[in-house]
This record gives sequence, C-alpha cells and structure tokens, in this order.
Amino acid sequence: MTNPKRAVDALGDFPVRPSIWVRLVTRPLSKIGPGLITGVADDDPSGIATYSQAGAQFGLNMLWTMPLAFPLMAVIQAMCAKLGRVTGQGLAANIKDSFSPTVLRMLVALLVLANTLNIAADIAAMGEVGELITHVNRHFLTLVFALAMLALQIYVPYRHYVVFLKWLSLSLLAYVGVLFTINVPWHEVITRTIFPSFRFTAEAATVIVAVLGTTISPYLFFWQASEEVEDMLRKPNTKALRADACDAPAELRRIELDTWSGMFYSNITAYFIILVTGLTLHASGISSIDTAADAALALRPLAGNFAFALFGAGIIGVGLIGVPVLAGSAAYAVAETMGWRWSLEYKAPQARGFYATIGLCMIAALAIQSSPISPMKALFWSAVINGIVAVPLIVIILLLVSRRSVMGEYASGWFALTIGWLTAATMAVAAIRMLLPG
Repeated sequence: MTNPKRAVDALGDFPVRPSIWVRLVTRPLSKIGPGLITGVADDDPSGIATYSQAGAQFGLNMLWTMPLAFPLMAVIQAMCAKLGRVTGQGLAANIKDSFSPTVLRMLVALLVLANTLNIAADIAAMGEVGELITHVNRHFLTLVFALAMLALQIYVPYRHYVVFLKWLSLSLLAYVGVLFTINVPWHEVITRTIFPSFRFTAEAATVIVAVLGTTISPYLFFWQASEEVEDMLRKPNTKALRADACDAPAELRRIELDTWSGMFYSNITAYFIILVTGLTLHASGISSIDTAADAALALRPLAGNFAFALFGAGIIGVGLIGVPVLAGSAAYAVAETMGWRWSLEYKAPQARGFYATIGLCMIAALAIQSSPISPMKALFWSAVINGIVAVPLIVIILLLVSRRSVMGEYASGWFALTIGWLTAATMAVAAIRMLLPG
C-alpha cells in the first residue's frame, strides 16, 4: 500500500500562523479526535429510526440496551483506534497482512453492500425531514444533500473537512433539547433502565439485534482506525507508535479519553431518543416507525412543533456526518484491500480508486432511494448484513490486537479482551435468538 503520508506532504502543511478566523474555528476542537465523529456518525438517521422503533414498540423497556452497549462499543472502538495508531495502517490493511485474502474480500464486499443500503436509507430520511421542515420536494433535497456531501469529501482536504464534521456533532444536542418539551417521570425511567419488563421473544430479540447492530457497526471499526492514521499523517514528523514509542503514553491516553467520551456522547443520545419516543409515541399507542422522518412527524401532535423541529434538525445534522462516514469507511476498506492510494488529504486525481468508491456508493444509494425499493427495506437488509459481519469482524479485531506481532508491546490486556469477547458473544446470542421461533 502506498503511504498516504506522501499525499499530505504533496498537498502542503498548515500555514505557520493561520489567520485569526481559522484559529477561532479550529482551536476549540483541536484536541478532539476521531472518537467524537465516530460516535456521532453512529447516531445517523437510520440509527435514529432504529432507536425510535425500540422506544415506540417497547416503551421504556429497551432503555437498558444503551448502558449495556456503551462499554462494549467503547472497548471495540478503542481497539480499532489503537490498531490504527500503533501500526500506521487501517483495519483492512491489518487484516490483509494477517489473514486470508478471501476473508478480507468477503468482509469488505458485505461492508460496501451494507453501507450503500444504509446511505440510501439515510439520505431518504434527510430528504423527507427536509421536506417536512421546508416544504421543498424531498427528492430534490435528497439530491442536494448527496451532492453537497460528495463535493465536500472530494474537494475539501481532510484537515479542513474534519472541522466541519466536529462542529456538526453539536446537532446531537437537539435530542437533549426535546426532553425539555415533555414531562419525564425520572423514577420510572431509572427503574425501567435497571429492571426492564419484557419477554425475550424473537420479536424482542430482533429489536435488540437492530439496536446493537446499529450501535456496534462494522463501518465504524474501519472508519476509526483509518481516521487515526489520517490524523497521524497530517502531523509533521509523526510515526506509528510501533516505529516510534516517544509519544505512546500521551497518545494512548488521548485515544482512551477521546473514544470513551465520543461513545458516551453517542450512547447517551441514543438513550434519550428511546426515552423520548417511549414517553410519547409508545404512550400514545404508536408502536411502529417506518423512518426517522415518521418519528419526527409523530412527535408534532404529541410534544409540539418545537420538539418536532428539534428532532428533525437533529436528523439532518447527524445525516451530514453519518453519510460521509459510511461512504468514507467503504472507500478506506476497498482501497486498502486493493492496494490503492488512499487519504482524504489526496486530491481526486491522486487517488482515483479511493474517491471513485465514495462516488459509486453515493450514486448507488441515490438510485436505490429513488427506485421502487423501499429505503426502509434497504435499511433492514443493511442491519441484517451488519449483524452478520459484526461478530466475525469483532473476533478478527480481537485476534489482531492481542498479537504482539501486530501490536508489539501495545497488545491489548486481558480486561479489554474479555469485554471484546463478551461483545461478540452478546451479539451472536441475540442474532441466534432472533432466528428461532417463538
């Protein structure tokens, strides 16, 4: 694989003294790493639809899934981040070095398929919500959103584009704001979080698989490992920790703080979405949500126009983060698998295969959402594929981060590995129960 460092060097470094306006925009977020963006991307419009369905169908009895998912998700994402920072390669390149090419190609093919279906569902939801808020045709807005996100990824270097993504992360605060528009019985909320009341039927298992699959998603594994490499390469004279251990203590602390805080931000938001929809939609007898836009629309008569506007604005905001992450993670995986040049710091002519993958994912998603194929069916199949891919992929990650031949002295310890194996087992059990009758 060609080292993306060359692309960063070719494009030039930051000015020695950036303008006051550049510093005002970038400095507040300069210490925030890939963990925040990864966490926010996890709450994309399709994720919001999944969490809303959990709240509408089971009320407060699915709140427990978020406290459970938080440590599981954070440990796996921290492993991916460390893998990228220690080796200087993304997840696909590390799998390529240690496992059969057939295994990698199969995983990447399923990843690209799931991501494309997920993008289709996301941009459809963004267009629907945009139409509800602005009364502009949803198909036109979908096209505008898709082209704008594609143009940003192709024409704006990563070091500038990442600032835009970090500011967009504030859109998740919309779901905190919705809580102030409704009455929250906190005693019941805490009780149901700790002691949920439901039968572990196939129907309940399906929702649990969907929630866990949406929260602990394969595309986030590839994205976070590659973004650690991107961040490393844009800093002068910075090498992978395996080659230069001078920065190891500070970098490993940063990864832990960044990843756990980003995942907490993601999971607490998902918790609030389940809470809001449980207290409004489920309490009013609405038990089925087809899209994130349906959830926003259903809130209007129950919680008022302000809650509807906040919920809708949040969907568009996180969609502007989630869709580029979905397309970008597919491109990272494909490029590393094929041995192509890759980096969001490259200009398009310097990494044609990498950017062509991003473009093809977006074009295919646009075709799916404008075809007779239901975007929610696309979302369902992407969730199924994610559920299939996540378990073996987590096992592969655990094997990689436990090997000294890969991680050197930074191989994961027994505690993190135990949590990792628990994650794989939990997702596997839920998926098996989903397939059993009754």
